[in-house]
Amino acid sequence: MSISIKKASLWGGLVGAMLLSSCQLYKNYERPADIITDGIYGDMQTAGDNSLGDLKWRDIFTDPKLQALIERGLQQNTDMKNAELRINEADYALQCAKLAYIPSLYFNPSGTVSKAWDPYGRNDYSASKTYSLPVQMSWQVGSIGSLRNNKKKAEVTRDQLRNAKQAIQAQLVASIASMYYNLSMLDEQRLLTKQTEENWGKYLQMQKQLMDAGQSNLAAVASIEATYYSIQTSVVSIDNSIRTFENALSTLLGETQFHIDRNTLASFQTPAVCSTGLPITILDRRPDVRDAEYKLAAAFYDKNIAYSNFFPQLTISSSGQFTNSLGAAVNPGVFIGAAVASLAQPLFENGRIRAQYKVSKAEMEIATNDFKQAVIKAGNEVNLAMDDIYVAREMQGLIDKQVESLSKALDATQKLYQNTGTNYLNVITAQNSLLSAQMSQISNRMDAITATIDLYQALGGGAE
Repeated sequence: MSISIKKASLWGGLVGAMLLSSCQLYKNYERPADIITDGIYGDMQTAGDNSLGDLKWRDIFTDPKLQALIERGLQQNTDMKNAELRINEADYALQCAKLAYIPSLYFNPSGTVSKAWDPYGRNDYSASKTYSLPVQMSWQVGSIGSLRNNKKKAEVTRDQLRNAKQAIQAQLVASIASMYYNLSMLDEQRLLTKQTEENWGKYLQMQKQLMDAGQSNLAAVASIEATYYSIQTSVVSIDNSIRTFENALSTLLGETQFHIDRNTLASFQTPAVCSTGLPITILDRRPDVRDAEYKLAAAFYDKNIAYSNFFPQLTISSSGQFTNSLGAAVNPGVFIGAAVASLAQPLFENGRIRAQYKVSKAEMEIATNDFKQAVIKAGNEVNLAMDDIYVAREMQGLIDKQVESLSKALDATQKLYQNTGTNYLNVITAQNSLLSAQMSQISNRMDAITATIDLYQALGGGAE
C-alpha cells in the first residue's frame, strides 16, 4: 500500500513539474524592458504629442499633380501588388495554423466483386461481393504548447508582411515626391541656364562685331565662344537628366515612359507641423523598427517551439467502418470501430533537441540586439533630417539676401554701361553672379524639400 502511494506521489510530482515548466510556453511576447527611447533624437529632441509623422501624405504633398501621380503609383506599382499577395499568403498560412487544432477526417470507400470461372463449364460459381465504408480521424496534438506557439508565430509573420507593405508604401510615396520635385528643380535650373546661354550669345555676337571693327581680337572671341558652348552643353545635360528622371518615375508607376506634368518648386508648402513629437512613437510608427520587433517576436515563439520539443508528443487517431469483409461475406455488414492514442516522450536524441533550443535562444538575443540597433538608427536619422531642415532654413535666408544684393549690383552695372559705355563684360559678370546665386537658391530650396521628406519618412509617416 505504501509503495503504491509513493509511486502515485512520484508520478504526481513529475506531472506537476512538467506542467509548471511548461507555463512559459503559454506566455505572449512582450517588448523588452530595456528598450529606451529617451534622448534618441539627440539635440533635436522636441516636445509635444504631434509630429510630422502623424500627418497623412496628402497633407504633406498638397500639389494636385503630385497627388495624382502618388495615387497611380499606389495602385500600379509592382512591389505594392506583390506585397498584397504575400499578405494573402500569410493569411492562408495563419488559417492552416489555426486549423491544426481540428482533427483530420478521411473517407475512403472501397468495394470488390470477384467470381471464379471454370473454362470447361463444370461448375457455376457465384460472385463474391465485399465492401468497406471507412471513416478515419487523425489528430496530431503535438507537444505541450507547440500548436499555440506555431499559431502565434504565424500571426507575427502575417503582421510582419502587413508592415512590409506599409514600408513599401512609405518608400514609394517618398520616392515619387522626391523625383517629382527633382524634375521641378531641373526645370528651373534649365530656365536659368538658357538665360545664361542667351546672355553669352549676345556677348559673343557683340565681340565678333568688335573684332570686325578692329576693337577686339580672335583670342577674346574664341574664349567667349568656348564658354558659350560649355553653357549649351549644360543645357543638353539637364535635358538628359530630365528624361532620366521621367523614365525612372514612369517605371516606378508601372508605366512606359511618358512626360511628367509638373508644377514649380514653389508649389511645395512647408507643413505647419514640422517637429519630431514624442520619441516613444517611433517604435510603433517606423516600419523598419516594427519589422525588427516582429522578428524578435518570431524568435520568441521559435524559442518556445524549440522548448516544446522537450515534452511528449501526443497523437490521437480513430477509425470506424461499415463492412462485410470479415472472412466470409456478411450481409448485411457490421460496424467496426477502433481508437488509438500514443504518447512519445523524447529521451535521447544525441543532444539535438537541447542544441536546437540553445540555437533558438541565441537567435532571440540576436533579434533583441537588432531591435535595439534599429531604434538607435531611427533616432539618428530623425536627428540628421531635422538638422538638414534647420541648415536649409538658415541658408535660405542668407541666399535670399545674396540674390537681392546681386540683383541690385546687376541693375547698377547695366545703368553704368548704358550711361558711360563701360566694358560689357562687367554686365555679363554681374549676370553670371546673379544666376549662380539663383542656382544655389533653387538647390537649397530642393534641399529643404528633401530634408522634409526624409524627416517624414524617419518619423514613420506616409503609410496610413
